[in-house]
Amino acid sequence: MTRWRKSSYSGSDGNCVEVGRGVGIRDSKSPCVELPLTARQWAPLLQLVRTHPTAR
Repeated sequence: MTRWRKSSYSGSDGNCVEVGRGVGIRDSKSPCVELPLTARQWAPLLQLVRTHPTAR
């Protein structure tokens, strides 16, 4: 079992994405559904999120 972490930008409404180290990502509203990601897959996704205009 992994520890899931919510973004510091998440609001109190529970509408967020959670990250599990070495596991992947999941929607906090559907925690039983996970999208597994390797470190190699995670890096480009994180870069895209960081550079996307609506991410700020």
